[in-house]
Amino acid sequence: MMASKGKARGISGQYPLVQNMTVTEGGTANMTCRVEYNDNTSLQWSNPAQQTLFFGDKKALRDNRIELVHASWSELTISISDVTLTDEGMYTCSLFTMPVRTAKAYLTVLGVPEKPEIDGLTKPAMEGDHITLTCMTHGSKPAADLRWFRNEKEIKGAKEVNASGKTFTVRSSLQLHVDRNDDGVAYTCRVDHVALTQTPQQATEVLEVHYAPRVQIIHSLAVPQEGQYLKLECVSKGNPSPDPVMWTKDGSELPDMDRMIVEGRELTFTSLNKTDNGTYRCEAGNHLGTSSAEYVLYVYDVPTTLPPSTTPPLPPILPDPTALLDTHASDPTVTGNRDPNALGQHGTDHALIGGVVAVVVFVTLCLIIVLGRYLARHKGTYLTNEAKGADDAPDADTAIINAEGNHAHAEEKKEYFI
Repeated sequence: MMASKGKARGISGQYPLVQNMTVTEGGTANMTCRVEYNDNTSLQWSNPAQQTLFFGDKKALRDNRIELVHASWSELTISISDVTLTDEGMYTCSLFTMPVRTAKAYLTVLGVPEKPEIDGLTKPAMEGDHITLTCMTHGSKPAADLRWFRNEKEIKGAKEVNASGKTFTVRSSLQLHVDRNDDGVAYTCRVDHVALTQTPQQATEVLEVHYAPRVQIIHSLAVPQEGQYLKLECVSKGNPSPDPVMWTKDGSELPDMDRMIVEGRELTFTSLNKTDNGTYRCEAGNHLGTSSAEYVLYVYDVPTTLPPSTTPPLPPILPDPTALLDTHASDPTVTGNRDPNALGQHGTDHALIGGVVAVVVFVTLCLIIVLGRYLARHKGTYLTNEAKGADDAPDADTAIINAEGNHAHAEEKKEYFI
């Protein structure tokens, strides 16, 4: 019973166990075969060509790259160093029982891509050119991936893969319409591959672009005034660097070289005056072209401001009311020629004049009212004396007679109206 159990256990445990392996070309592959239970039966490793590598601890194939790592009744481990693509394939571990039991492990060898190369770059390139940059790498397995970068920003290229035996050749193209912004830009082709576990392979080319210059003038003053210092700078950008710049005024040479100093790209005015007004032109060029810029200079007058008065104000003088109109006409606050430095001095005078005018107007109004009341009262008395005879008559006829009598004595009763 026990023997049968042992036999059953032996039958079920006598199966070799292996694992598939992946190794980079040039690396080392360790192939291991294990058995859970072995009754003193030998283990053997064979290559894809069915050549025996090791039978137990005995080496069968003369290959210095193949070494024994460990040999026992339950395990057989060998190593293959400096692995090549030809080592890839199905390896077999055999357990020599009756019948023979086998297990297979596939060894995958990764082809390492070569460092990429960039072609198609012309130095220097001219602004406006159309060029094609081509990046190529050989020997990858599986096929590598190529990526383009403009400085640090990734851009897309056109990829092409060709098989070459067990490896692949990968090509990627990049179409460029060159302009001045490409001058000094680094274009990088990077290889991504599973075999590159550390730093990826890459190649970089820096573009040199020649272009005609562009010119602009930078001035140091926003509002130039007489007597001030002014600097004009002719900023030109081109490749090759533009020749020394040339300054002109109104289409002619600079007139006053004593006050106008030219140093390199700068034109300096030591002391501005009105004769400096005009259009100044800066011109620069290289073998690809010429560019110019203009600056219109207008020199402004220096603003005049009177200093504050240090003389104490004079005591106020009462003005003649009859001359009020003339006073308003000559007063700077009326004519608009106000002196800002005399504002505090005239404030008190204006208040005093206003008070005098108000008093004069008030007195005049009072006189007009009194005179009107007097005239109205005097007129009423005259009419009463005129009709005095009519008031004393008992009837209309008597009133008429009395009135005529009053007229007869008119010469005696003269009244005067003043």
